[in-house]
Amino acid sequence: MTRRGELILVPNTLDFGAPGPVPDLQDVLPLGVIRRAAALQHWVAENAKTTRAFLKRVDAVVPLSQPLQTLDIVELPRPQKGLRHGAASNLEALLAPALQGHDIGLISEAGLPAVADPGAALVQAAHAAGITVLALPGPSSLLLALAASGLNGQSFAFVGYLPVDASERGARIRELEALSRRAGQTQLMIETPYRNAAFMAALLAHLQGNTRVSVSCGLTLRSGFTRTDTVDRWKARPASLPADVPVVFSLLAG
Repeated sequence: MTRRGELILVPNTLDFGAPGPVPDLQDVLPLGVIRRAAALQHWVAENAKTTRAFLKRVDAVVPLSQPLQTLDIVELPRPQKGLRHGAASNLEALLAPALQGHDIGLISEAGLPAVADPGAALVQAAHAAGITVLALPGPSSLLLALAASGLNGQSFAFVGYLPVDASERGARIRELEALSRRAGQTQLMIETPYRNAAFMAALLAHLQGNTRVSVSCGLTLRSGFTRTDTVDRWKARPASLPADVPVVFSLLAG
């Protein structure tokens, strides 16, 4: 009986698209993870181009098992409208190499795949097919931001992107603050980088003065920082947020 391969969740760095110098790969990923990535011949990726760029960085540390141009890299299908959790058709076909005994790497453009990134539907399909799923250790912007925030790390929720419409966004911010106060729960959010400043302004406009807001900007980058303060103190000492660097926003109501 042919041994089934594994679906291996390979963490990517968090510096995708960031300006300036990027950190050394070994400063962000364990050497064991880099070795596993170098050995894989089959990949399912959020974006094939950025995956090749990642593998070039891997090759500079641990030589790839075969030339980059010969690796099998396929992209995740775009989720069909109306399907939950990014589910899409024909995911089983992407798992064919594992059924033939080959390990498959799953990778997103940044961070850990299937956590605030595409891939959960493929992981679900792997479980359904009896394929072992292995998550390798690496950076997750959400957990790094939460750890650095000083907010409640025992109870937290990631709520993704908030509405773009100003009135809907304001209502959602107030709703999350009420939930945070009621449950003592940290709420984590992200935004498209060019909206960072506008999103921060919306938080300060709609949250109460004693609610704590944390901003983690450019995690793992040399210029990265985390600042946590009350809304009143943010207003008294505002900070300028870049429009080209990812930010994780967190809040905890007082």
